Amino acid sequence: MATQSLSSLLQRTSIDDHEEVLRSSNAALAKSKSDIQAQHVKVVALLKLDRYEDALRVFEEGGDALKKRAALEYAYTLYKTANLDEAIEVVSQVANNRGARHLEAQTTYRAEKFRRAADLYEELTKDEAALANEANDLRINAWAVDAQLQWKGYPDYVRHNRPTRDDLEAFETVYNAACLSIAKGEFGQGEMLLKRAKELCRTSEDLTPEDKAAELLPIAVQQLYVLIRQGKSEEAESVLEEISVNDISELSTKRVALNNITLVRDTTTNPYALYKSLHATPVSIDNDKLFDYQDNIVTGNVHAADLLVQKYDGIIRSTSKALSQAPYPSAKPNVNLLSVYNAAAHARGQAGTPALKAILPALERRPKDIGLALTAVQLYVTEGNTTSAITTLEKSLQLLEDSISEQDKEVRFNPGLLGILVSLYKLEGRRVQIRSELAKAAAYWQEHVEAPSSLLRAAAQSLLHSSDRSDLTTAGDLFKSLYQKDRNDSFAIAGYVASQATLDYAKIESQVDTLPPIDDLISGVDVNALESAGISPPSSAAAAVAAAIASARKRTSGDKQGRATKRVRKSRLPKDYDASKTPDPERWLPLRDRSSYRPKGRKGKQRAAERTQGGIVNEKAEESPTPVTQQQKPQGGGGANKKKKKGKR
Repeated sequence: MATQSLSSLLQRTSIDDHEEVLRSSNAALAKSKSDIQAQHVKVVALLKLDRYEDALRVFEEGGDALKKRAALEYAYTLYKTANLDEAIEVVSQVANNRGARHLEAQTTYRAEKFRRAADLYEELTKDEAALANEANDLRINAWAVDAQLQWKGYPDYVRHNRPTRDDLEAFETVYNAACLSIAKGEFGQGEMLLKRAKELCRTSEDLTPEDKAAELLPIAVQQLYVLIRQGKSEEAESVLEEISVNDISELSTKRVALNNITLVRDTTTNPYALYKSLHATPVSIDNDKLFDYQDNIVTGNVHAADLLVQKYDGIIRSTSKALSQAPYPSAKPNVNLLSVYNAAAHARGQAGTPALKAILPALERRPKDIGLALTAVQLYVTEGNTTSAITTLEKSLQLLEDSISEQDKEVRFNPGLLGILVSLYKLEGRRVQIRSELAKAAAYWQEHVEAPSSLLRAAAQSLLHSSDRSDLTTAGDLFKSLYQKDRNDSFAIAGYVASQATLDYAKIESQVDTLPPIDDLISGVDVNALESAGISPPSSAAAAVAAAIASARKRTSGDKQGRATKRVRKSRLPKDYDASKTPDPERWLPLRDRSSYRPKGRKGKQRAAERTQGGIVNEKAEESPTPVTQQQKPQGGGGANKKKKKGKR
């Protein structure tokens, strides 16, 4: 009976009267708590009223039956309450539902799984029948995903390059295209696109004045960032007047705006004012939180301000607490940045060798902390001690390699970390170590589905320079796998031909013709210019010189203060030295060996008489010998003994 009354009520009620629908569903549930239709209606009404926490409680009370019946609504509720992983798991199981694919794409985007989001939007674009009413929205979202992929460090997966004429018709698409240019570092292009997006938004006929004001705020905030990066202070000040922080409803946008405004103003000259302003920014939560790359920048600015006002102990406590709750070891930027600021706080404003002395004990306690290790490496490189930098990084990587944890292995062969090690090896010309490291990394990543193509390309290219047949075989396998992923990859084709040319020419005979002819490759080479320029020294020679300089470990100018001053010896020339006289040729001989030596004492005749038997005896001398008194030299304080002492007369 309750179900019939609820159904009849829904037929008579307008779609916007969600409060009335909620009251009716509550009345039906008061009579029968297990009425699944009433539960479903209540959930929809709560979602329409933006009461997501209440909707989640209804799902928990309704159990699996309600979650299965209203799977799409349940996934949306999880998405709005920031339970992103659970939402993705639920919505991915909803089959043959285009709305579910849209929700999955949006949820994966918010969870920063941008590669999956890009694939979902591409699948939605292929359905031309349903594309008519969604083409503009899909274009906007696809550009947003590409911008995030570029910011996240996946430029190979970006599908858009330059905006087309259709892309330049809507301000949302132009804004996202500007974000992609900014992520690439093309600030001039980004500034131009932001100006167009602002103009399109202002002249839009589909938006109310309130909507225009809300849409113009994030555009102005992004424009302010671009002008700051380009050093255009005057233009940044004019844009600053357009931003009313109090009118920004999204906490994430408000936090970015306050951060940029603080950097534009003169608070940077006063570290305490900067500290106060940055700590006043609100913290965004749930689905309104910053993306990781944004949060890293804002958090870094806050910690930098802490260092400027010498809040060293506070930074150590806060970062240590956060690190204790983070995965260890980790290659995530946000975790390793905490380690960097923790190390900076331990150094207490020092640099060079004093900073290393403060940081190395912390690295001994956390030897797998990549952020700490890289901080020490950077300090060693700054001091010109590349050898110690390599040793420090190798020690941490060896601990990760010896571990049985898969997480440790993944960090050990992280492409960015290997890139740093390879760069250090290049500074000292260690080609064998470079080849060995890249080969080990390639062997590890070949066992995984998502192998980084840039690392595989570098490993394959390095192995080509080896004379070992096994290395050439491995290089051939790597180039072959790269070619299978992209049939138009000319680098992979050329590498595969080069690796197999000396092993089995029959395998690559058909592919040789696909390579560009030599005449085309050398057509732009100026032979005369090369000949006149001469022969440049090989990189190995320069690397050897750099290694020799690094191994010398010369003291820097800062270390001279702590070193004892060398005492200059006084001249040992005799007082009566005369440069015009010829020096005594026997001056280097001992005194007794010189021809001019005359021993002191009695004369020679007297000594001879004393030694002669039967000589005359001086009886007086024997009877009354004259006592010889020896004068004592004064001790201690010089003439102090000549004075009378008190109390004695």
